[in-house]
Amino acid sequence: MRQFLRHPTEMPVELVPHKGEHLPLQRLHDISLGGVACNSSRAFRRGTALRLCIPLLGDQACYSGIVAWCRKQLREYIIGIAFTDEENMFRARMMEQICLIEQYRQQREAEAGEPLDAQAVAQEWIARHAAGFAPV
Repeated sequence: MRQFLRHPTEMPVELVPHKGEHLPLQRLHDISLGGVACNSSRAFRRGTALRLCIPLLGDQACYSGIVAWCRKQLREYIIGIAFTDEENMFRARMMEQICLIEQYRQQREAEAGEPLDAQAVAQEWIARHAAGFAPV
């Protein structure tokens, strides 16, 4: 079973469809790489090729993927985006780690009531969580 990382909701994403590109549904079963699950205000059809961008992390934080699944929630959708090549998968997993470390830093600073050293908090997150974040 492929693993889909849950993208932190505090870090908004943009989902941009690749016009005219679509992966046939039968090919979706052959995608073995993992992906990212994120919120979306709109639904996407399985097999739709798109780019996932994280604007807060800059222009380099964009990755090509395929919609593997789409689930309706109360007010929005959760979209599972599968990566079809190892380069996009690796880059996306690194960006997801950055997002999770930033989320952890904000949580720790709220608990401490003061700014904390970002490098120390990142090392703390890595020591606690990196083993569970190993490549799929």
